[in-house]
Amino acid sequence: MLSRRPRDPLQALRRRGQELKLQVDSLVTESQLTGALEPSKRRDIYQRCILLKQAVDENKNALQKLSKADESAPVGNYEKRKEEEYGLLEKLTCQLQELAVGVSKKDTLKDEAHSDKEDEDLTEEDEETGGEEEESEGDEEEKQEQASPKQGEIVTYFALGDFAAQQAGDLTFKKGDILHIIDKKPDGWWLAQDAEGNEGLIPRTYLEPYNKKDKRESSEEGSKEGSEEDLEVEDETANGAEVKQSTDSHWSAVRKALSEINTADMLATMGAIPAGFRPSMLAQLLDEGNRFQASYFLQPELTTSQLAFKDLLWDAKAGTIMSRLSRVSLILTLWSCKMIPLPGTSIQVLSRHVRLCLFDGSKVLSNIHTVRAVWQPKKPKTWTFSPQVAGILPCLLDGDCFIRSNSSTPDLGILFELGISYIRNSTGERGELSCGWVFLKLFDASGFPIPAKTYELFLNGGTPYEKGIEVDPSVSRRAQGSVFRQMISMRRQPQLLVKLRSLNWRSRAMLSLLPETLVGSMCSAHLLIFYRQILGDVLLRDRTNLQSADVISHPVLATFPMLLEQPDVMDALRSSWAEKESTLKRSEKRDQELLKAEFLLVYHDCVLPLLHSTLLPPFKWAEEETEAARWKAIADFLKQSRENEGSLKALLSPDGVHKPFDLSEQTYDFLGQMRKTSA
Repeated sequence: MLSRRPRDPLQALRRRGQELKLQVDSLVTESQLTGALEPSKRRDIYQRCILLKQAVDENKNALQKLSKADESAPVGNYEKRKEEEYGLLEKLTCQLQELAVGVSKKDTLKDEAHSDKEDEDLTEEDEETGGEEEESEGDEEEKQEQASPKQGEIVTYFALGDFAAQQAGDLTFKKGDILHIIDKKPDGWWLAQDAEGNEGLIPRTYLEPYNKKDKRESSEEGSKEGSEEDLEVEDETANGAEVKQSTDSHWSAVRKALSEINTADMLATMGAIPAGFRPSMLAQLLDEGNRFQASYFLQPELTTSQLAFKDLLWDAKAGTIMSRLSRVSLILTLWSCKMIPLPGTSIQVLSRHVRLCLFDGSKVLSNIHTVRAVWQPKKPKTWTFSPQVAGILPCLLDGDCFIRSNSSTPDLGILFELGISYIRNSTGERGELSCGWVFLKLFDASGFPIPAKTYELFLNGGTPYEKGIEVDPSVSRRAQGSVFRQMISMRRQPQLLVKLRSLNWRSRAMLSLLPETLVGSMCSAHLLIFYRQILGDVLLRDRTNLQSADVISHPVLATFPMLLEQPDVMDALRSSWAEKESTLKRSEKRDQELLKAEFLLVYHDCVLPLLHSTLLPPFKWAEEETEAARWKAIADFLKQSRENEGSLKALLSPDGVHKPFDLSEQTYDFLGQMRKTSA
């Protein structure tokens, strides 16, 4: 049945206009009490202003589209009535706009007055105690400025270092520039004007009160080349410049602490990195040995008695290792990272990546897996990942990761740490910084697994053991004020998008052959399964004496774990095996023994010559020249192998130089490689 059109559309719009007028009048009356209301109530009034304005705009749009032909009966003075109604709606719009601005200003003024009141109370308290407690440099400067009215009138400052605008509204300045302060915000970002009349927000930590002595010093220092690196260990007494003896100098505090703080603190002080960046915790764990590397977790685990394998059992019926289910077995897809702050120009970024592992809130429970991100110069704050890696794409870019764990802790989850590898332009020093972290719990309060869906995770600054640290405080300072600004600020928060996927029967059967605890790349999972199956054959099926702990002659078992720390060689194996697999018949692909035999041949033909070739430079993380040289050496070797139908000719060639033979290349000491069950 067709809906009936309103018989008097203009009359209906006029009635709606009267309803909106009553609501606006009621809101205006209520807003007259905002001075005595809480900030939450004022924000509620502001939101209602926005909603009412949207309703008024909808009525105006409907009125504009209305014509005399829409009326079911003639209406006298139609155009005049329509014009009067439109004028009423315009008046309501102006009222709502004025009301919203007024409420927002009152909220801001009250916040500033509250901040000033707290500062005054703090100053009075410090004066009563005689300043016995040692204050930080920034607090001393604030108290001295507020305690003396004469000093509080100082509105001219000079810059201690260079500052590049991080967002729209920031003011760029150079070291030694004279800046006039217009408004001192309580959050530490002041509104300033430079000599050319440009206005913007600047960090107060870059400023020092300006006087004639400063003018002489700044003019002498201005003859030098200024940059962010000038803030390191430069002696101001050089060239005869007199050192200022002011106790409230930020620069003197920085100089005093330079020998005590680490590189990340120094870079943050100079403004080269956001305040929430920290040295990468997961990178430090990886450097401590193989305890958190995938090669360690790939090995079988011994039982508590250390007389048998815990997660490597033989299935006599199937003729292979037994599949084992685990509490957590899923696929995680990294989609993208958004609004990641940019470091300053004083450091060069060598790699952008995400490190992830299983975590219980206090300790790492698995290996640490790394996925490298890509970015575009047009969108430098957005990192992306490859959802599926195939062909020649490196496994290091694979955003599809498998997660396996049999931990019974209720706080089990995935820890993500976004990081950058960098080199300082001034010193050549290398390092790795965390750009934020987030912890995704895999079970809810009732112990049920969280649903498989896409999660938008907002990043935290600092380390996983610090709470309440923001990645970039400059984003939060923008959130002060109206509710609308707070909503916009949330969109600017650094975040990570991930998707959890449940397993189908094929993926579940495949991953069940892997260790109970492991995090890795999906594109190389089938190669890890080959290793585990060969491991089971050697340790459980073919070993004549199961009580013997002698080393085993098997180059594949002895060298395969090295590939997990050399992803480009793993890519070479993946590519060579894909070529070999494409030549097999369908019936041959169903024969597991034949597949393992072919895999061993491919491994001997591809991986072993590469691992021991002197033409392959040692693997070094995030070194572009080394990575390019390794890729070229690997590509040339694979090309020659294809042309010569194998690597034997290259191995016997006098041009091929290999490292001296080591017995460890052939022997697998399974007792020394095993993992012990943790208590």
